[in-house]
Amino acid sequence: MLSFPDFRGATRRLILANLGAYFLLLILHFAAPVFTNSMTFSLAFEPGSFLHGYLWQPLTYSLIHTSLLGTFFELLSLWFLAGLLESMHDDGWVMGLFAISVLGTAAAALFLYLVSFASGDSGVVVMTGCFGGIFGLLVAIGILHGDMEFMMFPLPINIKARYLAVIYGLVAIAMLFGEQRIYAFAQLGGAFAGWLFIRMAPRRGFGFALSERWYGMRNGYYRWKRRRTARKFEVYMKKQGRTVRFDGQGHLIDEDDDKKRWN
Repeated sequence: MLSFPDFRGATRRLILANLGAYFLLLILHFAAPVFTNSMTFSLAFEPGSFLHGYLWQPLTYSLIHTSLLGTFFELLSLWFLAGLLESMHDDGWVMGLFAISVLGTAAAALFLYLVSFASGDSGVVVMTGCFGGIFGLLVAIGILHGDMEFMMFPLPINIKARYLAVIYGLVAIAMLFGEQRIYAFAQLGGAFAGWLFIRMAPRRGFGFALSERWYGMRNGYYRWKRRRTARKFEVYMKKQGRTVRFDGQGHLIDEDDDKKRWN
């Protein structure tokens, strides 16, 4: 594919949120460097800080970018992968996939931190960037649209999406034996979370499913109130010497219409 997908919907929101956070921290760095460093550390994901009450870090670390070149490539990848998925799926589905992948990345890093801490080999690990969410998007494309081909820039060679996802996974597994093992394990956690989302998420995303469940519960409550009111009205009319009937939905049954229907 020689062109980027449309810049719209979930893709646009994700890109603009990351760009806004990057330039905001950049401006604050020149205005108040000390304050910016402390704020960056509090917003990035550091397992020890998270366990001591910084509960927002699994949601905010993906917006923190510390280098211009890394931010450039991350946002280009995010634009391409999220836009490609959004052209074939609902934007709420794409947002849900990205969010679950980001949380899965943080969960994997926290798990490895706890294991290392129990073995007495823990250190300070500060995670920033949306690399885990991007890996989750790539896994989704590799599974759902595996025959789609990408050009391996700068080489003029095309490769199928499923093979590209496998290559990235193998690279992450190889990094587990190096100094960046926590980042690699976290990236694999994001990929695994993306895979779980694909297998378990509703077709139109969790937001749509929750809204449907909410409206279903609300309508069920209203039907229950209508039936209860109908029963009270039946008792009241019976005391007045009249008989009325309601159906299972609480709607009044007209005796004349009922007779006409059977005649």
